[in-house]
Amino acid sequence: MDYRQTDISQLHADLVAGKVTATELVKASLARMDETEADVQAFITRNDEAALAKAKDLDEAGIPADQLLAGIPLAVKDNILTKGLRTTAASKILENFMPVYDATVIEKLNAAGFINVGKTNLDEFAMGSSTETSYFGTTHNPWDLSRVPGGSSGGSAAAVAAGDVLGAFGTDTGGSIRMPASFNGIVGMKPTYGRVSRWGVIAFGSSFDQVGWLTQNVKDNAILMTAISGQDDHDMTSSHRPVPDFVAGLDEANVKGLRIGVPKEYMSDAIDADVREVIQAGLDHLVSLGATVDEVSLPHTKYGVPAYYILASSEASSNLQRFDGIRYGFRADDVKNLEDVYVKTRSEGFGDEVKRRIMLGTFSLSAGFYDAYFNKAAKIRRLIAEDFEKVFADHDVIIGATGTSTAFKIGENIDDPTKMYYNDVLTVTANLAGVPAMSVPAGFSKVNGMPVGMQLIGKKYDEATLYKTAYVFEQTTDHHKQTAKLGGDQ
Repeated sequence: MDYRQTDISQLHADLVAGKVTATELVKASLARMDETEADVQAFITRNDEAALAKAKDLDEAGIPADQLLAGIPLAVKDNILTKGLRTTAASKILENFMPVYDATVIEKLNAAGFINVGKTNLDEFAMGSSTETSYFGTTHNPWDLSRVPGGSSGGSAAAVAAGDVLGAFGTDTGGSIRMPASFNGIVGMKPTYGRVSRWGVIAFGSSFDQVGWLTQNVKDNAILMTAISGQDDHDMTSSHRPVPDFVAGLDEANVKGLRIGVPKEYMSDAIDADVREVIQAGLDHLVSLGATVDEVSLPHTKYGVPAYYILASSEASSNLQRFDGIRYGFRADDVKNLEDVYVKTRSEGFGDEVKRRIMLGTFSLSAGFYDAYFNKAAKIRRLIAEDFEKVFADHDVIIGATGTSTAFKIGENIDDPTKMYYNDVLTVTANLAGVPAMSVPAGFSKVNGMPVGMQLIGKKYDEATLYKTAYVFEQTTDHHKQTAKLGGDQ
């Protein structure tokens, strides 16, 4: 079974009607993984035995008609804690780490009856844009195995694009859901900061990190986002705002009168011409459906990447201090004293990109440079947030490209950190401002045939407008119906 040919609602109806069992769905997911994994390498740890056992229990108990996710196989990004199932953050330092509790988002899905078929690959500690920094190897893009799947949630995106699962968890600190969604021709949502609990998510940048979903279609994404959203006493940054049903009203949605702002910075010459062509066609289509489009400006966009990498790296340098070789995880051998434990463990346990960001963050926080770097970056963050507020005073949604290019070749940018960082220039600003943003399939490059994602950015806590806009676009186009062709596909 190829999970690109169905959706959650249909599978739920079939489960309740007895047309299929949870065990059959899990076996189909695992079989598809068997077919694709040698080429794609989307997973770090598979969960076959436990997934089949849970499916068996659900089948024996009967699938509740009111539990839409019961018996549905999904995948989990490997920086989200899963009790009793190895969680590595794609790092040697956590190669054999076995969590003793579940993240809140996992607890919520367990209560809803989902089945976790495995933990997906990512850039180490979610630091990267290509899933090339993983200690466990590089994930390959199902559309072209010589290309990256994006990052850091590249394993999750590739698992969905390859048809292994209907949906997979991602996390987004500076574009790590949206960029892989764009590169793999699928849907990816980063919710408003505070909409979803971060409890049990291995921290990178605590004022940026958000959990979201990568799915084949918009409605599945809305279903899954509704299931994990809401306040959590374990996470003081989670919002007390009521969570709407993001699925409600999708089938009746339209974009008549929708006011779209298109930042000139998101359609500049810095974006490849083939990408701009696809995005412009998408905007023209929305206008044909009754939306209005205005050119707007987010003038501080050009400062987004340096501000983001100073702030996020500073938070990372603090968060990663806990990996010291004492309490859990990898510990270096041949150590003579406590300082040796710290230095050797972290030198051997962390990869180059993680060490680079720790050093950048530590430097930015140091006494002599705090005002020159961290403080200035924080001020830029406020200006970027104000840019969005000004545009949203007169517009319902901001639309532009998700990335400056389509998926690039594996190895093409890995030795040039600056070029790699600037891949995120169109995504980091939403994280800096804390607003929701998603990427939806918008078409394909005429240069290389690779997918192009269109980014939709909304007002804080207004994910509903993004879902409705994306759903109308999806249902009136055919871009999401085209899928990657792997070796065994016809």
